[in-house]
Amino acid sequence: MTLLPPLLVLALVLWKKEVLSALLVGLFVSELLLLVSGGAGGPVASVGLGALATIDRIVAVVADADNARVLVFALLIGSLLAFMYRSGGVAAVIDRVVGMGLVKSRRQALGLTAVTGTVIFVESNLSVLASGLLSRGLYDRYGLSRAHLAYIVDSTSAPICILILLNGWGAFVLALLGGYDLGVSSASVLWGSVPFNFYALITLAIIVYSVASGRFHGPLGRVKASEGRIGPDAHEATDGGHEYAPTRSRFMILPLLAMIFGMVGFMLWTGNGSIAAGSGSRSILYATVLGCLVAYLLLVIDRRFGHKELVEIGLKGMNDLMPVVLILLMSIAFGASLKALGTGAFIAGIVSDGMAPILIAPALFIAGALMSFFTGTSWGTFAILVPIAMPIVQTLGLPPAFILSAVLGGGVFGDHCSPISDTTIVSSLASGCDHLEHVRTQIPYALTAAAITIVAYLIAGTVVL
Repeated sequence: MTLLPPLLVLALVLWKKEVLSALLVGLFVSELLLLVSGGAGGPVASVGLGALATIDRIVAVVADADNARVLVFALLIGSLLAFMYRSGGVAAVIDRVVGMGLVKSRRQALGLTAVTGTVIFVESNLSVLASGLLSRGLYDRYGLSRAHLAYIVDSTSAPICILILLNGWGAFVLALLGGYDLGVSSASVLWGSVPFNFYALITLAIIVYSVASGRFHGPLGRVKASEGRIGPDAHEATDGGHEYAPTRSRFMILPLLAMIFGMVGFMLWTGNGSIAAGSGSRSILYATVLGCLVAYLLLVIDRRFGHKELVEIGLKGMNDLMPVVLILLMSIAFGASLKALGTGAFIAGIVSDGMAPILIAPALFIAGALMSFFTGTSWGTFAILVPIAMPIVQTLGLPPAFILSAVLGGGVFGDHCSPISDTTIVSSLASGCDHLEHVRTQIPYALTAAAITIVAYLIAGTVVL
């Protein structure tokens, strides 16, 4: 029964082609199951109480400081985008990049996105935002769809963050490993997992193939450049022209740089000098506010717009992204409800004590993939599966880095492609792509990488075990 709400959400999304109402229904069913399991009254009373519990769960999301920061950040991104596009800064950057010969083709536009997402590994949402904001106009110029952009920024954020662990991801996993005597240090186990994290490595390999060949397959290969566009630039011309005339490139470059360097600075500040210990939710919000402030001041000083006009532009940008922000709100509430229901713990139960050693890593990867896909959280998956995996390592004497890599890869799978994952949602937001379109076109690639990963763990298991 704990699987009923996420399965219902997926069924409704496939049927109705709409995410928000599906999440609301799934959240209600999850809260109803919680009430029934707690011995609530009759059917009519349970339904009424379930509706009230659904409202309370949504309110609890906003009441949590970290969640509230993420939601405000998502709204402010709409304002930042609006400032960049309406000022003509994005058009000016595109013309300058093309005029300088830095990007001359579709492949080079794809490559720029992949490189940007790879270099910025401090925080997954920052990687997504920087890549998406920088590349949107170039994709329009070269006839690439926003779904292509969303796929690449999403596929180079979480995989890179889990491979280059000098960030909050690494700090979190180290904390989870701290309570186990594994024969070597937790840091050695964590870094040793990198070459065995087949899902992240295969995902990046597919990106390299896609960029080098310029070829896409499945739904992503058939999507048109004009389909699924959202946000302040949804009507930007795709034939090489611009809806807003080019002005000065600094109207885009300086706010973007302020956000990137501000993120690094705020991670250091909130972590008392350590990026890995910094608060991602606080830092990304502060950095986005800084980016908006820089954009506002540049436009006021240049007398491009007055204060009142900029307020209207900013509010219009927020309004353009409101559907995505509401999806983010509902997905966070749904994930919290599923955690209380025990969905993740149930999926983790597929790993049994009597399983053959060679099957443990594939089983942990599958459990992590299912759990993270249905609940939309990689960190929550790590928190549940690491305490299951490490005692197995201690009991059977298995290589801890090899087993840990399966848990981390499975968690990244859902964070990479789950329709209720915040990273997937922010990828849609940053790319200006309809969320359902992004999920639909990306899942075949993620499933392909997952299938290859399972085979890789079976083969590697015969060598390392």
